[in-house]
Order: sequence, then C-alpha cells, then structure tokens
Amino acid sequence: MIRVLVAEDQSAVRAGLVLILRSAPDIEVVGEASDGEEAVALARELRPDLVLMDIQMPRLDGVSATRQVVADGLSDVLVLTTFDLDEYVFGALRAGASGFLLKNTEAKDLLEAVRTVGRGEGLIAPAVTRRLIAEFAAPKTVRPARRENGPDPAILDTLTRREREVLACLGEGLSNAEIAGRLDMAEATVKTHVSRLLAKLELRSRVQAAVLAQELGV
Repeated sequence: MIRVLVAEDQSAVRAGLVLILRSAPDIEVVGEASDGEEAVALARELRPDLVLMDIQMPRLDGVSATRQVVADGLSDVLVLTTFDLDEYVFGALRAGASGFLLKNTEAKDLLEAVRTVGRGEGLIAPAVTRRLIAEFAAPKTVRPARRENGPDPAILDTLTRREREVLACLGEGLSNAEIAGRLDMAEATVKTHVSRLLAKLELRSRVQAAVLAQELGV
C-alpha cells in the first residue's frame, strides 16, 4: 500500500486527485493539504510514502515545501506542474523532487506515476523531459549563469564504467527494468548501481541523476 498526501490549493482539483487515487486498491490517501505549510506539517505528522505536491500554493510554495520535506527525510515528492512553468521545475529538481507530472495527466498515468515513485524510481512527464533536455542543451549564450555554474565533468571520474552506463540510461529516462534489459544485468544489480552512483555524485534522486547525465552529455 502506497500512502499518499495530496497538496493542492484548488479544492476542486484536489478533490479530483483524491478521487482518482482512491480508485486504486494499492494507494491510500492519508491526508490533504491546501498550502505548502500545511503540506510540510502533515508530512511530519503522517510520514506518507509520497507527497503529491502542487508547485504554486499560498503561504509556502511547492518548491520550498518540497525542499523541507526532502531535507527532513519525510517523504518522496511527486511534483504537479504545468507545461509553461520550467523555472519551477528546475527549482523543485534542486530541492530533491523524485518526479514531475503535468496537471493534465490522464488518471491511469497519474496512478502509474505514483506507483513508479512509490517503488523508489524517478519519473518525469515526457513533455517536461523534452523541456529539460532542451534547456540543458541550449547554447551558452542563451543561459550563461546555469552553464557557467554547471557541474564539473570530473565528478564522473568517481564512477565505474558500469555506473556510467547506468547513469547514461537514467539520462534517457529508463526504468530499472529497462536498464536491466539493455545492459543485460539483474534488476537488483541495477538498483545497487543506482544507489551507489547517487551516493558518489551526492544526488538525492534518480531525476537529478538524469538531468546531470543530460547536462554532461553522458
């Protein structure tokens, strides 16, 4: 059973999300929050497996709330975003979000996203993935600050050849099962490699690893 806290300030949207989640026998909605501060407080109280976090909320925005939830080790966070809010996506990524989902996602895809993050895997909606890749592939003149302050490629020297291969697969958005199939290894071995490379690179989530892979051209 995946225990989920839903944080969304629009009551009608929140009710819709709760209705969808409660339709699944393996998902339990343990709480609802209407703003970021309430989301953090309930995460501390309820310790859910996952917080479904809206980005734009009153009192405390979703990025700040995500940062607090992840920093305190309270829960994984699956962020709800809209197609044109890239700056929030990057903020949530840095804050340690485990996934990004568009608000217009179909019900079945929402449930599968919750299950994916609940298994400890990262997830980025395809439309958001395209934006992320385009952003990191942009010429230096387009976004100088982020490129100049980007990661040092030398950090990859800490990885083994196999870990680099796994990192490259993460950059393509592959699941553990898909990585196992491509690299001809057991899924449990993939999980071990993912855990090790996250620790070596000092990253909080597979999603951060995927973006790092894109930025460094792994």
